[in-house]
Amino acid sequence: MASHVVDSIFFKDLYGSPEMRLVFDDLTLLQKWLDYEAALARAEASLGLVPAEAAAEITRKARAELMDTDAIKQGVDKTVHPLVSLIWQLSEHCENEAGRYVHWGATTQDVMDTAIVLQLKDAYPLFEKAIDDLITSAGELARKYRDTVMAGRTHGQQALPITFGFKAAVWVSELKRHRTRLAECKARVLTGEFGGAVGTLASVSEHGIEINTRLMGELGLNVPEIAWHTARDNFAEFSTILSMIAATMGKIAHEIIDLQKLEFGEVEEPFEMGKVGSSTMPQKRNPMICEAILALARLARTQATTAVDAMMHEHERDWSSFQMEWAYIPELCVMVHGALQLTLRVLDGLIVYPDNMTRNLDVTRGSLLAERVMLTLGKFVGRQHAHDIIYEAAMESFEKRVSFADVLKRNPDVSAHLNDETIDSLLDPAQYTGLSGVFVDRVVGEKH
Repeated sequence: MASHVVDSIFFKDLYGSPEMRLVFDDLTLLQKWLDYEAALARAEASLGLVPAEAAAEITRKARAELMDTDAIKQGVDKTVHPLVSLIWQLSEHCENEAGRYVHWGATTQDVMDTAIVLQLKDAYPLFEKAIDDLITSAGELARKYRDTVMAGRTHGQQALPITFGFKAAVWVSELKRHRTRLAECKARVLTGEFGGAVGTLASVSEHGIEINTRLMGELGLNVPEIAWHTARDNFAEFSTILSMIAATMGKIAHEIIDLQKLEFGEVEEPFEMGKVGSSTMPQKRNPMICEAILALARLARTQATTAVDAMMHEHERDWSSFQMEWAYIPELCVMVHGALQLTLRVLDGLIVYPDNMTRNLDVTRGSLLAERVMLTLGKFVGRQHAHDIIYEAAMESFEKRVSFADVLKRNPDVSAHLNDETIDSLLDPAQYTGLSGVFVDRVVGEKH
């Protein structure tokens, strides 16, 4: 029975994805431990430290489906050691005394560290594809709505016109940076571990460097410069990047939640008949997918703190910190991949309401373009004096709920320099989106 939402039969697909859960499944982890033991035997056999037939036998028997998981669990409970019962069982399964050579020269943390790395090796393509798919999806939105004018908002209030394509292009640019960050840390993260008891490889020192090189070649991992039993910075770096990625998903989701409010009504997360917003209010079309994404982003953020905390080790081995990774890394990966998948679902099916964007451009009765009028007037009276004039006009328009254009046209300080036709032109939002389209093109390319 599941006791966590990532494994819940009810909620697991709101808190993760089947693909990433499989990467961190217990049987997958078990196989990674066995893969290490088999690869170590083959590497040592290639140097004559282990008989070739023994390495072949260890490889044949290093299969998760051959292991008694109940016995391993009972061994963990009895010994309070995570791996020794598996080592015993694998050794017993091997024929012709091949079991004597299982785990030769390694320490438990070597196996468990590398198993996590092997899981991350499998997780990496899932993250890369999800981000690539999101870049494509958000890029299509940016191109499609390159010139769709909407109100830009700062401090939660309307500021100046932008385009919806510009907003989406900002998302794309951020996602591209995350993709680069993941790529840049990949070599550091996908580095295996073989250090022996305290990291010095004393038990195999004559061949230690070569065993390490051949072992990592067998596993398709990078060779460590030195043992990293107490150096967890690579995991912390990776986990922090994942938390940042989740934060971006949360930001996008939060933006859609805000813009979906009926008072705005500018976008809406995917909707189809049968989706229920409330058990008591039939009219509700709630942004519940986006709310799930935002929840995941907040949960992921706490794991960045855990990852940094897990960097603090004592001496040459400190399992009080090391064991934290068994908990937070799988949970973080599952949740972040879930957030990516849900965000892709939202962006792929996002409903955009350009008419409502146009409607909302006029909620300030024209003062959305106050900056443009101020700068134009400033050419005649100076910027600061123009600011004072337009400020008073904007406040009058707001307080009296009257047209900003009418206030401007009645103001002698304005009409002395700007005629009615010029004022009307200056208050056209479509003429003041700046380089919105240019920036979209820079990020995602021109419209096809």
